[in-house]
Amino acid sequence: MPIIKPITDLRDNFNYIAEICHMEGEPVFITKNGHEDLVVMSHAYYEKQQAIIESYQKLAAAEKESSDPSTPKIEHAELMNKLRSRILEKKLPIK
Repeated sequence: MPIIKPITDLRDNFNYIAEICHMEGEPVFITKNGHEDLVVMSHAYYEKQQAIIESYQKLAAAEKESSDPSTPKIEHAELMNKLRSRILEKKLPIK
């Protein structure tokens, strides 16, 4: 359930709003004259949201690239074999 507070709480009880943001791990929606105005969130929550957005952007770019007919394709088994070979190469001591 969203946390909604009037703007007077932000002005008069900033520490309380900050505590809610940190304890609940959710943003607090601030209203002004009964209408939505601001969203206040902890830095950790903001960073989490930014990471999610970045992941979706990367997935969209990968999907676009994979749907391009000119992009070379590789079978799953072949890819897994290449990855396993790379991992094993890094684990083997250099003589």
